[in-house]
Amino acid sequence: MRRETALAVGAAGVVLIAVVAAVLAPGALADPTEERPVRPGPVDITEMEISAGEVTGDTVALNVETRLSHRGPPARNVTVRVQAVDAESGLVETTRTATVGDLTEEREVAVPTTLTVEREGGYRIRAVVYRDGQRVDSGARELRGLDALQPPYARSAVQFAEADALPPVAFSVVGGDPDRTVLALQMALTNTGDEQPEDLRVTVTLRQADSNIVANRTSVPVGSIRPGRTETVETRLSVPTDYNYYIDVVLWKDGVVIDSARGAANLDPSETISVNETRRDVELRVSDFTRGDGAEGDRPVPEETGMPTAGGGPGFGVGVALVALVAAALLARRKSQ
Repeated sequence: MRRETALAVGAAGVVLIAVVAAVLAPGALADPTEERPVRPGPVDITEMEISAGEVTGDTVALNVETRLSHRGPPARNVTVRVQAVDAESGLVETTRTATVGDLTEEREVAVPTTLTVEREGGYRIRAVVYRDGQRVDSGARELRGLDALQPPYARSAVQFAEADALPPVAFSVVGGDPDRTVLALQMALTNTGDEQPEDLRVTVTLRQADSNIVANRTSVPVGSIRPGRTETVETRLSVPTDYNYYIDVVLWKDGVVIDSARGAANLDPSETISVNETRRDVELRVSDFTRGDGAEGDRPVPEETGMPTAGGGPGFGVGVALVALVAAALLARRKSQ
């Protein structure tokens, strides 16, 4: 009985100690797996998709979709920061932060953001993922040539033709007189789209090659050009003879420049110019390009005779007379000796 009593007393003591421990230290006997800290699952960037949104004359909206992949245990308080960094200067142009929240399932999630930047140059689009304020992943993509994006008001499928056998600007001489030459100008336009735009016009400007003075200009309405077709717009202009000219043509739609081209008209037989260069300078007579009422610019210039004059009158001048007097004095002195 003593042994059984000792065992009973011992068991009672163990129970008493367990009860006291449970009261004084709650959770001491709990399952340790329930209190073990759980490491959050990884969150990675799998892809960045960038598309152009609204385009204006100065800016473009970039729609950036960052795709995140989550695996394992839940990830709390996930955010994505997206920046546009200038490719040349390295300066941050704009920043947007998107809140994702908690990721509890193993899946991919798309996070959209919009960055508005200047419509010029290039940018590096950078995305950084944070989990509970801690940076866990990052990615970047580069964009170039944003200036090629056109706002809706400047878009048109009609443009000047570009082919070796069909230059955008051509001309021919159709008449004139010794002072002025009449040029017949042809501008080839191609509709590369699927629509038939209206309200198009072409302005033609003839500039003297050496001075850039406008010799003549006009505006020509463009008729209907069917999709996929090429049409020619024609007009005639007169310019002073014996000069070379640049032919600048501009295509307009509702007051907006759509396209432009340049040609060259060589009317001076002593020189030749191309669209991009001039071979030599020639003398310019501004009066040929003015249309006045006989003012100062129209007065005739006296021709040079090639003989020296004094005071604008004929003769040998003072210098020659002095030389003659000295020669005569020396001759008289020699005879007297």
